[in-house]
Parts: sequence; structure tokens; C-alpha cells
Amino acid sequence: MKSNPNSSIGQPARASRRALVKATAAVSGASALGFPMISRAQAKPIKVGMPTILSGRVAQLGTSARNAVNMEVEKFNAAGGLGGRPIEMVIRDSKGTPQEAARVSRELINSDGCEVLFDCEASSGAFAVHEVARDLGVLCIHNLSETSSLSADPKLRIPNAFRVARQGIHDSIAGAAYAANVAKAKNLRRWMTCGPDYAYGRDATAQFVDYLKRFNPQVEFVGEAWPKLFQPDYTEVITKILQAKPQALYSCLWGGDLTSYIDQGNIYALFASLQFFAVNMADYTALTVVKNLPPGIHSGNRYIVSFPKTAANAAWGEGYRAKYKEYPTNWSWEAATGIHFLTAAMKKTNSVDTKKMSDALRGMKIDSPFGADGTLTMRAEDQTLIGYALGWGTTIAKEPYVPTVVPGDWKQILELEAEWKKTMKYT
Repeated sequence: MKSNPNSSIGQPARASRRALVKATAAVSGASALGFPMISRAQAKPIKVGMPTILSGRVAQLGTSARNAVNMEVEKFNAAGGLGGRPIEMVIRDSKGTPQEAARVSRELINSDGCEVLFDCEASSGAFAVHEVARDLGVLCIHNLSETSSLSADPKLRIPNAFRVARQGIHDSIAGAAYAANVAKAKNLRRWMTCGPDYAYGRDATAQFVDYLKRFNPQVEFVGEAWPKLFQPDYTEVITKILQAKPQALYSCLWGGDLTSYIDQGNIYALFASLQFFAVNMADYTALTVVKNLPPGIHSGNRYIVSFPKTAANAAWGEGYRAKYKEYPTNWSWEAATGIHFLTAAMKKTNSVDTKKMSDALRGMKIDSPFGADGTLTMRAEDQTLIGYALGWGTTIAKEPYVPTVVPGDWKQILELEAEWKKTMKYT
């Protein structure tokens, strides 16, 4: 049976063909006029999954990392993203538990469609996220975990995971070298340690002790204390230290744990009786929160706008402060650096392919306001960050809080780190 050309049955087909012809002509005309053709695929957001801690005692870890990430992602997207594709951050609260960190990480990839894991967990959760990245094979950038073994131990290493956080071994070498000089000048021989009882605290403390003894063999350690992570009351710990009567105390407590410890220690005049070396003190999350900041605390830098003393660092810190009405933290600069490396890899490869970006990241060097010499390097051999600004100084109770910072010696740090890796059988 022949179709009737006047029948309404044929009209939708002819209308569709006419619409297609018009659309094709319009696209051809636009191309002829020089307008780019943007496909839906090009405009599709690049989803990046960020597990972090947004509740509880150390929620500022997650919020200050999230602030920095959003600030840097806004810049990237405003500049056109990746060929028109913006980054879309998908951020989940792990509540500070490794089990939840693993669960939300899987969900971010499998359910939310994220193409990258942007890990902003403390070390307690980073190892869990690392195993998810191993299983799923997606690019993973660890931004905040400072436990050295995460990247140093070849048994843990995977080709698709990179660390942009500082490392405990680096801080311990620089801190011990500084502390040894102070100990010699002040004749500080009796030492004690107080560190959080988990991987980072145990590792960082042991490394500091080893290097301090190496730089100054006359020191002796007369005791140690291991408060639990997020412990509310430090009375027992403080009493133990006072009874041991050390001349100097080293601690790698951090965040809310450090500020609570200092506030409670002030009640017992703890810091008037000894020299306190707190690697994580010089960070606004601690400096501005302690009720009565004791002057003369020896601290490693975490993040302060006055170190490194460069226009680029000051501008970044003040830009963050203008946007969020508070200064950035150590977690902020680390998370910002993660975005800088991630977007640099995207631009270099013009893709979000895990293998291509991983290959690009190994050995990558970028300009950075946080570099000791204005640059940062992703070391190829263990896929971890080196060359960041680190140093030690003493506190005052007001801005700039640590007026003079003695920079760490990266030549010494890298030489001793290489020896440490051999000792640990990591090479």
C-alpha cells in the first residue's frame, strides 16, 4: 500500500528532516563565523571526590582544606576549565573514622561518578582511602596525611596515588637540627616526648628522637607520653611530665589536641618549667585558638603568611583571609597544592585519564607560593612532595606570631631521608 503524500502520518518525519537541515545549516554557519562548537561531552563537569573530616573536634581540618580547594577550583573554572569542562567537587564527611573514609570514597567513585579521589583525610583515614584507590584504580591525591610510610614504603606504593602533603620525616630532620642547636646553647639534656597515639604521632616522634640524638649525643630522653587522638583531658599526661622534670619537651600534637593541651598545661604552669618544642604550633588554627599563648614556644611552621617571606605567599594568604574572614591553615596550603598539581596534570595531558595524568605527575615541577625556592616538585621515585618551605622559630602572643623563622636545609633533609629509607629497607 502506497502512502498518501498528503497524509498527516508523513508530516512529523518531514518536519524532523527540515529541523535537522536547519540545525546543520546553523552549525555550519556558526563554524564559518568562527564560533567554536562545544559538545555536551566537552561541557560535562569533571567530578572530583573529596573525603574529609567535616564534623567533630578536628572539623577545621576539613573546612579549611575545603575552603582552599573551592578557592583554587573557582580560579581554574573561571579560566575555562579543561577545554570548557569545569571541575565539580563532590565533598563527603568521613567523621574522622577510617571505615567511613573508605565507605564514602567508594561511594564517590561508584555512585557519584567521580573520576579522581582527592583525599583530605588525616593519616588515620588516608591509609583507608589509599586501599580504595588501589582497588578501583583511579587517580588519588593525598593532601593532608604526613605519615612518611604512606609514600615511602614500597609495599604500600601504587602507581596512581600521589602525596602533596608535607612528611613527618622531613619535619623531624629539620626540627631535630634546630632543636639540637638550641639544646647546645641552653644546655638542655633531659628531654621527654608527648605525641598522639597513632601512626603519625608514633612515626614523627621516633624520627625526631633519633635525629636529635644524632645531632646532639648529649641529650637523654627520660620519658614519653601517648595521649589518645582527640583525648579531652590531659591532666594525667601533664602530671607525668611534671614529675619527670625534663628540661625540654617535644610534641607533635596538632589542631584541637594541641590547643587543648596547651590550655590545660597553662593551668599547671607547665611551659614555665621547660622548653617546649611543638612542630605543629605555627599554624593559625593553633596560634589564634590558644587562650593564652605562651611566648617562646619553639615551633615548626605549618602555615603563616610571613613564611616563606615572599609576595606570592603573602598574597595567597591574604586572598584566602579576604574570602573566608580567617587565615588559612597548613591543611589549606596542602589542599591548594593538590589542586595545583591536579590541574597542571589535566592541562599537560588534556585529559582526566588516570594513567596519562599519573605519568605527567611523576617528576612534575610547578611554581608555587609555598615552595622554599618558589617551586614544588613531585618526586618521581616515591610520588611525594619535596621542596616546600619549612623551618622553625619561637612564638610571640600576637602577629606575626613567629617573627623569625630559621629555614630547614633541604640538602641535609634529602641526604638524611635517603639514609633513613635504607635503614627502613624502603629502597
